[in-house]
Amino acid sequence: MPLIYTTPADWHDATDKRLAVFGMSGLGKTRIASMLRQAGDWYHYSIDYRIGTAYMGEHIEDNLKRQAMQVPFLAELLKSDSIYIRSNIGFDNLAPLSTFLGKPGDPSKGGVPFGEYMRRQALHRRAEINALLDTPAFIARARDLYGYPHFICDTGGSICEVADPGNPADEVLSTLQSNCLMVWIEGPDSHTEELIRRFDRDPKPMYYRPDFLEPLWQAYLDDHGLAADAVDPDAFVRFAYARALAHRAPLYRAMAENWGITLAAETVEACRDARDIDAAIAEALGRRARGA
Repeated sequence: MPLIYTTPADWHDATDKRLAVFGMSGLGKTRIASMLRQAGDWYHYSIDYRIGTAYMGEHIEDNLKRQAMQVPFLAELLKSDSIYIRSNIGFDNLAPLSTFLGKPGDPSKGGVPFGEYMRRQALHRRAEINALLDTPAFIARARDLYGYPHFICDTGGSICEVADPGNPADEVLSTLQSNCLMVWIEGPDSHTEELIRRFDRDPKPMYYRPDFLEPLWQAYLDDHGLAADAVDPDAFVRFAYARALAHRAPLYRAMAENWGITLAAETVEACRDARDIDAAIAEALGRRARGA
C-alpha cells in the first residue's frame, strides 16, 4: 500500500511532515512525540489523552462520583452541588483512564466483576477507534488553528487490537495511512523481558480484544481452580500482559509491513532531538525503498 512519503528525499523535502507511531507501551512512542513537540513546530496528538477526555471523560468522572457517594460526607456535598469532581488526566498522567478500566477479580483487592470489566473494555474500544478516526480533523486543527506545519499521532499500545492489518479496507489503518507515515517502534526480545519486569512492578489495566481476553480469563480460572471473585486482579493482569506481548507482536509487524515503516527501539533510544528523529525516519524509508 502506498505511503505518503516513499523516499528519504520525499521526507526531507516535505513542508508538512506527519507521523503516526505505534508499538508496545514503553518502547519510545511518547518520547519521540515529546522530542518533536519540543522542537516547536510539531503538534502532538495523543490518542490516550483524547480517549480519556473526549470519549471516556464522563465515564471516568461518574466512576469517581460513584466512589465518593459511598462516603456520606461527600455524598451530601455532591448532591447539593457544593463540590464537583473532575479527573486531572494529562499526557503524562493517564491514571484516571487506567483506574476506570480496572482489573477483574476479587473486590476486596480492588477488582471488578468480569462482566463489568468487559463492559468497560467495550467502551474503550469504541473510544479508541473514534479517537484514531479523529486524526485527520486534528491535522487540520493543528495547521489551521495553531499554525503547526508538522504533526505526530501518538497511538496507544492497543491500536493493533482495534484494527485489522491484513484487511486493505480497514477503516482505522486506511485513515491513518492516507494522512500520516505509520512508524512501528520494534523492540528486541531482550526489551520484551524488560517490559514484562516493568509491568510486573506496576501492573496497569489495558484493552484487549474479547476473542483474546475471554478465553484467557477462563483458562486462568481453570488453571488456578478459582472462582471469578477470588482472582487476584494484579496477578491476572500480569498473566494477561505477558501473553499480550506475544499476541501483539505479529500484529504490529503486519501493520509495519503493510502500512508503514519500522524503527528499532534502540534507534529511538539513541535519538536526542528532532533532527535525530528526522534522520532515523529518512533512513527507514530508504531501507523500505530498497526492500531491505
